Amino acid sequence: MNLVMDLPRIFAIRESGHRIHNPLTAAKFAALGESLRLAPGTRVLDLASGSGEMLCTWARDLGFTGTGVDISTLFTEQARARAAELGVADRVEFIHGDAAGHVADQPVDLAACVGATWIGGGVAGTIELLDRSLRPGGLMLIGEPYWRQPPPDEETAQACQATSIADFRELPDLIGRFQDLGYDVVEMMLSDQDSWDRYTAAQWLSMRRWLDQNPDDELAPEVREKLTTEPARYARYGREYLSWGVFALMKR
Repeated sequence: MNLVMDLPRIFAIRESGHRIHNPLTAAKFAALGESLRLAPGTRVLDLASGSGEMLCTWARDLGFTGTGVDISTLFTEQARARAAELGVADRVEFIHGDAAGHVADQPVDLAACVGATWIGGGVAGTIELLDRSLRPGGLMLIGEPYWRQPPPDEETAQACQATSIADFRELPDLIGRFQDLGYDVVEMMLSDQDSWDRYTAAQWLSMRRWLDQNPDDELAPEVREKLTTEPARYARYGREYLSWGVFALMKR
């Protein structure tokens, strides 16, 4: 029997209304694209590309071309629809598949994994994976959480959806980690509490609307529990302790 690869349904439910599946706003992504100073025609590989907003808007605004790969059927469909909506379907393509292990057929100018470093088993493995697709001298983008301030205890870290304090580093230490792996950090775009709000709070409306439409679904109790508990937990913990950024790297 052939099983279709996909994200667990709960992720699709929570983020079905998102165009950007991480805590950066559209304005921050536009500023990031411009900050990289890359020419029109830049070839991009975006692993775990979500609903394709970064690749589609950069194709429209900056003239980039490229490919996105994502395991979610819903997000891949949304990405293809967005490319058509923005008139860039001839410049970008979106592949439904497992981004882990995906290597471009031809070297690209910009290789990105913005917020899904689990595809490589962590930062080091994801950097190694992206490097296999990147031309010499190309740019790499890594999106990764970091501690806005160190949690006082493991319980607080777990309330931020980490398994432990050791899961993430503070910002200077994360930058140092990239440098230890042999890369210069040449740009960064960081989330703030407002952009975290836009990412996280949008999940609550999606969950509520899904519950109203699917009260008898087998996932309804889990979604109800999350909608009941997550807003206060986020306000108390995640908003205060956790942050996130996209870091542009160049190999030394």
